[in-house]
Amino acid sequence: MVRQGGCLCGAVRFQVEGEPYRTGLCHCADCRKESGSSFVYFAHWSRDAFSVTGDLKAYAGRSFCPHCGCRLFCLNEQDVEIRLGSLDEAPSRIFPQMEVWTKRREPWLHAFSGTGQYAEDPPKNS
Repeated sequence: MVRQGGCLCGAVRFQVEGEPYRTGLCHCADCRKESGSSFVYFAHWSRDAFSVTGDLKAYAGRSFCPHCGCRLFCLNEQDVEIRLGSLDEAPSRIFPQMEVWTKRREPWLHAFSGTGQYAEDPPKNS
């Protein structure tokens, strides 16, 4: 399975191969601010499954397109955490495994059934 994605203006394009090893929703204050939404829907792939073209800027580890400002992913040496809304096709077959920072979840948003629930960050081995 190969998934492709990119920014709003098309200047940055990326692809990931295979299935993510971690998926979830984050309700933390930083994710809420950077997304402008109530939570961020994310998935992690190993770094060697990821490739990107185009110029990027980064702030606090969060990569974005310098032209349109679209937030795309967080890169580090081991993996990439992709904002799933930046994929070309809706990620309808990628289900959240966990919800993090649930202590900040909106009271009108119910817990997702079958997901691990963490008041803050999950344990490193999750």
